[in-house]
Amino acid sequence: MAWFLNLVRHIAASLRQLGWIDGAWHACARLLQAVPGERCALHRYQFVAQPVAPDSLCRGRGKAIAVTPCLAADALPPGPARPLTVLRDRYRQGAQCLVARVHQATDAAPSMAGWLWLLRGACQEDEVRARYVLAPELSWDLDVWVHPEQRGALVFARLWEEANARLHAQGVRWSCSRISRFNRGSLAAHARLGAISLGTATFVRCGRWQWMIASLPPYLHLSRHPASFPSFRFDHLPWSRHAAT
Repeated sequence: MAWFLNLVRHIAASLRQLGWIDGAWHACARLLQAVPGERCALHRYQFVAQPVAPDSLCRGRGKAIAVTPCLAADALPPGPARPLTVLRDRYRQGAQCLVARVHQATDAAPSMAGWLWLLRGACQEDEVRARYVLAPELSWDLDVWVHPEQRGALVFARLWEEANARLHAQGVRWSCSRISRFNRGSLAAHARLGAISLGTATFVRCGRWQWMIASLPPYLHLSRHPASFPSFRFDHLPWSRHAAT
């Protein structure tokens, strides 16, 4: 009975935070998580695009935060728990990882403060079976992570400041990504960077089956094996009226 009361309290809190629609989806996700063996899961995504601008986000602050690329999975410093196979697959796709390190006042080595991954051309999703295909002037950003002790500081802004500078120099004008509809903090952070909505997609997985419903093509998809997945094409620039300069 105690677990049921805790579940009811969690669902009620989700409804207050996320609203009725996303709150209901989140409740379904929690129920599927309870299936033994992690056989079932539900992911609900918001697709966004944010303008790439070379302007400084930190306005000269955050000089103790160095952001540099890391070129191999085995060279990544300790950070969030990610399977090594997933990290290596990102590099095989051509992804670049920008790592933020904070230089200490002591002689200690700078500690890992966060990372941000960038990918051009196409991105194979590593959380569900899906592929994102991009126009040449677009990039895909994924797995933006900031160490809990650094959240609220300038690490997030420094990561994007460096990412924008590199992407803009490559001719990229928009960076697209998917964000969990249940992560209101990340949605708000991207909104502050000028992100606009491109649509939503909800994935339900049970064993080897995966169902997808989305607000943009291909709208519906059923997958029964890893080689079957929906492809979302972000290449016709429906947001061109917001085009960055």
